[in-house]
Amino acid sequence: MKELPIACDMTALNAAQREHQQVLMRKFHGSIQETEGLDDGYAFRLEADAATILAAAEFITIECLCCPFLTFELTVGPVGDPLWLKVSGRAGVKEFIEAEFGVG
Repeated sequence: MKELPIACDMTALNAAQREHQQVLMRKFHGSIQETEGLDDGYAFRLEADAATILAAAEFITIECLCCPFLTFELTVGPVGDPLWLKVSGRAGVKEFIEAEFGVG
């Protein structure tokens, strides 16, 4: 499999998707309760409610279109457990996440 470049392909999204991506990014930032640095990316503890779970899944779906080099893991545990979204990838991706997601 060809290694994908570490760069957003904004042509993968239409205008409505780009606008919605920005709304989802604001929701994502607003629901972060903790950020944990990993060797290959970051893990974000989010509010563990149904609306955040749905928004996180939608966020992943849109981000996969324009940033196919990222790996996403959404961990939803039993009721009362935290919700974690891990965003990671190969060498260089952690720095991309820091710049694009405003963490680090």
